Amino acid sequence: MLRQILGIITGYAIFVVSSLALFKISGVDPHSDASIAFMVLTVIYGVTFSFISGLITQLIAKIKTLKLNYILALIIAGFAAFSLIKSEGSHWTQLFAIIIFAPVSILGGLIYTKR
Repeated sequence: MLRQILGIITGYAIFVVSSLALFKISGVDPHSDASIAFMVLTVIYGVTFSFISGLITQLIAKIKTLKLNYILALIIAGFAAFSLIKSEGSHWTQLFAIIIFAPVSILGGLIYTKR
């Protein structure tokens, strides 16, 4: 059980820290409008790290089901939905997290379990 909790926490931390790093390094405010090029970069970057977060969740937890990846996806989407409701400005980052990044974290776990 401890491995499963640690897997989810680590997976989410990878997603969040990588997201914070992207916006900090780029100097782009995630709640403001961005160029299409930066949005495309964000999708590629976010897909990469959400996939890795799903893989790492499985690697740490060492289980053969996607239960933890569904939980991870719900956490990613849940915090994004909360931010969507509470924040002002543009919401493209939250929508990407809900529509793209959360499901990709499940795909990362699926690929790991099918290896």
